[in-house]
Amino acid sequence: MSSDSLRRITEGWGRQVEAQRQEIAEQASAPAQRGEDPQTRRVVEVKPIAGPANLSTDGGMVLLREAGWKEVKLTTISEVEVRPAAARPAKEDGVSRRAADPVVKLKTHSYQAGLWDADTMALHQYAEGLRRGIDRCRRLSSVNDGAPWIARITNLNCPEAVQVVDWPHAEGKLWKVSQAVFGEQSPAGKGWVAGQLDFLWAGQVKKVEAALEELDLDQEKWPDEVRQAPGYFAGNRKRMRYDEFRAAGYPIGSGTVESGINTVVHHRMKRQGRGWERANGQAMLAALSELHSGRFEQAWKATLPLAA
Repeated sequence: MSSDSLRRITEGWGRQVEAQRQEIAEQASAPAQRGEDPQTRRVVEVKPIAGPANLSTDGGMVLLREAGWKEVKLTTISEVEVRPAAARPAKEDGVSRRAADPVVKLKTHSYQAGLWDADTMALHQYAEGLRRGIDRCRRLSSVNDGAPWIARITNLNCPEAVQVVDWPHAEGKLWKVSQAVFGEQSPAGKGWVAGQLDFLWAGQVKKVEAALEELDLDQEKWPDEVRQAPGYFAGNRKRMRYDEFRAAGYPIGSGTVESGINTVVHHRMKRQGRGWERANGQAMLAALSELHSGRFEQAWKATLPLAA
């Protein structure tokens, strides 16, 4: 098969998948109809999660022709497996402070990615949640980077979810402050960060906020990210109760969605070239979402014409 034929088939199938997922998203969020049984599932479930689940959302950039770099939003839904701390093999204890924590593993991921604004992303996030049955999970978490738009749509779709700020993002904020104020290789800066991470790990966010206030970061000489750090920690205080989250066996890292940005989106969509036409890019993202969710065969059969 020639490359042009393969491209036409792939993009054509992707457009069909895009049309179907748009229909599913609209159906999932449509107003209730008179006589509708509230117990009836509006969306067909695929690999529903029976135990704990996690929902994470993030964005990545792709190049569009005549539009430049635009953000692709992606949501990842995963099954959460929790094992007691005593079951942790020694080699898994990569960070000594985690030795006493339950072992948390995320698996059976599914994805939805698209060139959407936040509100459109919310519709597809909700539909994917129904497909995985997370509305009936006995426990749901949502680990993200702290972006307000992600917190907003997650709270809209899954108000019962325990929202957690991704630990590496919180840690990275402190390192940004340290490098700006103390210098990149400053022993004093490293010691300052180590102390704040101890407080943060113990859920003592107010002590981190107080330490940031002492640095008088509200000055024009500092980068925006550094100036905004006190507000970041104050605004996300409830989502940084890491001591409680760890003890309860909640995940505290959003690596599933970050790796999803690379494997689902960037690996195919960021290759060298002139970029994507928006319609073709959206079709490819629809196709990639089903492929990496392990639903290729089902999605392919769903787009075949009915036999006469």
